[in-house]
Amino acid sequence: MARKAPRRTAERILETSLALFNRFGEPNVSTTLISAEMGISPGNLYYHYPAKEELVNGLFERYDSALDDLLGASGGVRDVEDAWFFLHTLFELIRDYRFLYRDLNDLLSRNRRLETRFQAVLQRKTRAVQAMLESMGRSGALHMDAREAQPTATSMVVVLTYWLSFEYVRDPRHALEPEPAQAALLRGAHHVLHLLVPYLEPGQRAHLLGLAAAYGQPAAGASTGR
Repeated sequence: MARKAPRRTAERILETSLALFNRFGEPNVSTTLISAEMGISPGNLYYHYPAKEELVNGLFERYDSALDDLLGASGGVRDVEDAWFFLHTLFELIRDYRFLYRDLNDLLSRNRRLETRFQAVLQRKTRAVQAMLESMGRSGALHMDAREAQPTATSMVVVLTYWLSFEYVRDPRHALEPEPAQAALLRGAHHVLHLLVPYLEPGQRAHLLGLAAAYGQPAAGASTGR
């Protein structure tokens, strides 16, 4: 039993750190604040994580593992409905670890390991989105020249990566509160998927616009053609 306690404490430290980082931003949270929030001594925290960078890396490992599981489903996306669900789930994961994205440039400038690992994340996301486009093409949901797939996938990943930052700039005081954050995820999924409107089969295009209306998003591009 004694051997399990350190693992439980380490997990609690990560969970508390994630909540505080998400709420206040990683640069604004000290290890002293984390230990005070948990009611443990700073020495106890340092025993498990001698530096705040190790907390960030530990949380990134959790995020990266969850992301890997999610990206594996990209090849099974066949239509707009599947794509909407896939992208919204991606946004939910980003929301759960939003401190990584909110403070991304600052984190990368201070953490060489995170810098190289996040470059790999972008590459994996781009490959996954390309796999999604290929799968939707095979099912007839969209028609896209192979030469357009890579730049389109890259554009979609750019919006995925920086959407919450955009939302935060629009409304810094409320963007990360639960209800506004959920609305932001829906807007993000809509705007990423909307990049495919020129390539969608007409029935799929209409379905996308219907989804947008159902979730309260503007039905932009209703008259857009390929």
